[in-house]
Amino acid sequence: MSRITVTAASRVGCVRDNNEDMILAYDRLIRSEAYKTEFMTENTDRFVIALADGMGGHNAGEVASEEALSNLKFFISDLPAVLSSGDFHEMIVEWLSSINKVMASKGHVNPSMAEMGTTLVGVVYYGGKYYWLNCGDSRLYRLRDKQLVQLTTDHSLNTMTGQAKHSNVITNCIGAGCKNSYIDMEEFTADFLPGDTYLLCSDGLSDMISDAAIQELLNRQASANKLCEAAIEAGGYDNVSACVFSVMDNR
Repeated sequence: MSRITVTAASRVGCVRDNNEDMILAYDRLIRSEAYKTEFMTENTDRFVIALADGMGGHNAGEVASEEALSNLKFFISDLPAVLSSGDFHEMIVEWLSSINKVMASKGHVNPSMAEMGTTLVGVVYYGGKYYWLNCGDSRLYRLRDKQLVQLTTDHSLNTMTGQAKHSNVITNCIGAGCKNSYIDMEEFTADFLPGDTYLLCSDGLSDMISDAAIQELLNRQASANKLCEAAIEAGGYDNVSACVFSVMDNR
C-alpha cells in the first residue's frame, strides 16, 4: 500500500500564444494551471498519470493532447480486471492504432486539424502492476537516492544522430500523419519503490533547464510549478509542463 502525492503544472511560456500541452493528474486534466492531489493505491485498482505535448496548426495541438489523454483515461478505466502483462501490452498497441484513427478522422472533418498530433508519456497502474509508456520526446525521469535518471528514450533526431542540433524534431508521435507510430512500454513494478520521485515533462522543460538543474530542484522538493517557473525564467521558448509524483509507503 502506497500513498502517491502529485503536483502538476502547465504553462504557456513566454513566446507561444496558446498552450498545447496537457497533463492527466490521476483524476483531473490540467492545462494552464497548477494542481495538487494525493491518493492511496489501496483505494483503486488502476490509475493513469500522463502528459501530452500537442502539435499542429491553429488550435489543433491542444485538441490532440486533450483527445489523447481523455481517450487513454477512458480506455484504461474500461479494461477488464484480469489481463496479463502480455495482454495489457497488446491492448495498449491496439489503443495506439485506435487513437491514431481518431486523430486522422478529426482531420478529415476539419482540415485545420489534418496534421495535428501529440507526444505521450505516462505511468499506468493496472492489475497490481506499474507500467510506463512513451511515444515521442516528452520524458519520464526518476529521482532515487538524490540521483536523477531518465527512464524513457526520446523519439527524436537528436537521439538517432547523437547530435544535439535537431531540437524539437521528433521521429514518432500520435497522429500528425505518422504512419509507423509506436509506443515504448515497460512493466517496472518491482522497481517502483517507496521514497522514489517521478517527473513527467514536456520538452519545454527539458530543453530549457539541464538534467543537473532538474535534479537539484527535485532534491529541494520543488513542485511541478516551481520547475515550470525555472524553465520560464530561462527563456520559456515553448509551452512548459511538468508532473511530479512521489511514492510513500504507508504500511
